[in-house]
Formats: sequence, C-alpha cells, structure tokens
Amino acid sequence: MNKYTSLTPAVLHILKDKGTEAAFSGNYLEAGTPGTYLCRGCGLALFRADSQFTSACGWPSFDDEIANTILRQPDADGRRVEILCNRCHGHLGHVFQGEGYTKKDLRHCVNSLAVDFVADETVLDTEEAILAAGCFWGVEALLKKLPGVLLTEVGYIGGNVTEPNYEMICQGDTGHLEAVRVIYDPQHITYQKLLQYFFEIHDPEQDNGQGPDIGSQYLSAIFYFNDSQKTQAMEVLQQLQQLGYHPKTQLCQMQTFWLAELYHQDYYTKTGKQPYCHIWQKKFS
Repeated sequence: MNKYTSLTPAVLHILKDKGTEAAFSGNYLEAGTPGTYLCRGCGLALFRADSQFTSACGWPSFDDEIANTILRQPDADGRRVEILCNRCHGHLGHVFQGEGYTKKDLRHCVNSLAVDFVADETVLDTEEAILAAGCFWGVEALLKKLPGVLLTEVGYIGGNVTEPNYEMICQGDTGHLEAVRVIYDPQHITYQKLLQYFFEIHDPEQDNGQGPDIGSQYLSAIFYFNDSQKTQAMEVLQQLQQLGYHPKTQLCQMQTFWLAELYHQDYYTKTGKQPYCHIWQKKFS
C-alpha cells in the first residue's frame, strides 16, 4: 500500500526528497524492545529489532535487514551507499561498513521518520486505515484491543491548516477531524472486518459529533488510500444500511494526517480511565 498521500512534509522530505533528519532528533535511538520496523511509505517490514544496536551516531542503527526488502544504490555524493525500501523506493538513509560496531560490521543508518515500529517479531507486511469517530481517545482505546491491529496513533486530518494543534482543533473552524491511524496485519484481519468493528464502537447515525462531544471535529469519517479501500468502505456502509441503520459517516479521499501531541497518544492506558462515549455494541453477524 502506498501511504504517501497521508504523510506530512517532514516525512515526505525524507522519503521522496532524500533528506536527513537532525542527529538525535528522532525516535528509536536505543535498542532493546522486541518487534519490527516498517517502511513509513508502504508498510513493508524492513528490520527486526534484534538486528538493532545502539551506535550513538544519532540515528537508529541496524546490522542486518529482512531479506529482499532493502535496495542499495550509490549516493548522489559519490561517497556513500544509499538504502531505499525495495518496494516503494522511499529513501531510508545510508549503509556503512568497516566501523566495527558489531560482529557483522555493518550499519544501516536509518532516519526515524522513515520507519514505524510495531511490537510484532514476525510480521512481513502491513496495511493502514485512518478513521474518525468522535474523541480519538476512546476510538484508539477500543481499536487497540482488536486482534491484528499492530499500532495506533491519534491525530488530525481533513482540514485546511498545516501543523494543527489541539487548541486549534477545539475551536472547530480548521476543518480537521480527530482521527486514529491504524496499522494492521492483513494476514490476521481484513479491511472490511476492521471497518465493521469501527462501526460497532461508535454511533454512525449521529451527525453532529459523538455522544456528548458535539462539533465538526468529532464527526464520523473514513479516509481511504485507494479505490480498493473506497469500494470496501462503500460495501460495509451498504451492509449497515441493510441492517436498518442510517449512517452519516463521511467517505473521504486521504489527506495529510498530523500526529497529535504526545499526551493524547494512548491516553486511556496512561490515565487508567475508561472511554466515556465509546463502547462496543455488536451490529454485524
């Protein structure tokens, strides 16, 4: 899946323009947590966490790659070797030899903005959905429980302001919706099953918000990456209508997804509270 239409300018600068983020400015600098690193541009699994090491160079470092996932080519400066995702050709960073960091004597120096980390040690490929259903705290809390979901992040999408923040969103005049980015393993859950669950954790018939949260930023919406997602979303909406519901959910072409502030991420796990307007209620057989 090509996910470039949802990416921020900062991420596109890395993947498309072959940029480099400032040293020590990103995530994943310390090795240790089991899992897998995915291409931010297409979701392909690139590196296992057991190949990561702490190099103190300022960027995530790996001394091995998942077979056939990394493309190497001479860098434009003629001195280094560039590494790219072998599927979407997104720029990842560079590879170096002869530094002696590990026994393999190899260092893939990767921009943290070019990858996502998921706590799954066997996944080979992933897909993504971006969904809005009211306050993103509750939506994320319930989506995280779904088998096959590997990563969730909350953020803002659909508006006309670059780099929005929560204070802007709360004014209700930027056009953004609170939404959840979902990375999932298609070997364990389909896009249609994910959408059915999405409709079971909120009220798609409410047209002015969700529960007590009233405002345009709390509307129900599905943002699609491609024609396949659009078609499947329309099919699930039709299924819902056949069950007697009258969904007001918007079906929207993908736009830039802006990550929300850190304190919003995984909110209910951090606070120990419970969602106040999202519960699971079975609708589909």
